[in-house]
Amino acid sequence: MMNRSEEAKELFLSGYNCAQSILLSFADDLKFSKELAQKMAAGFGGGMGKRQETCGAVTGAIMVLGMMKGEEVNNNDELKAAAYGGVKDLTREFVASYKTTRCRDLTGCDLNTPEGEAKFKEEKIMENVCAGCVQKAVQIVENLTA
Repeated sequence: MMNRSEEAKELFLSGYNCAQSILLSFADDLKFSKELAQKMAAGFGGGMGKRQETCGAVTGAIMVLGMMKGEEVNNNDELKAAAYGGVKDLTREFVASYKTTRCRDLTGCDLNTPEGEAKFKEEKIMENVCAGCVQKAVQIVENLTA
């Protein structure tokens, strides 16, 4: 049986975006439909709408942390602090592995240009960089919520 980080990687390599892959791999545990997970994370791929800002694996992991640690009632400072603390821990650990959370820096190319898209494909960045980011984000969330 595949572990969750492998499942997320397989989802990613099968065509789901990075954020969707993270959210889908936790959907059953979080008790929401895979359809909802897929729709909720649809705009976060490619660093938020292909803007190449925060990596979709990180934003997907932040959504999962919010579902696990987030506040159920408004203005609960303790739960808000737990959620924010989880995000800080997540990003610190991700940066420790990859030096950044920024998609453009992780991929080393501009996905909005023909040259950048060609480099992304030729250097197999999806397989060699992004898939590892997806796996790492899942592993970090699992460690933070264990």
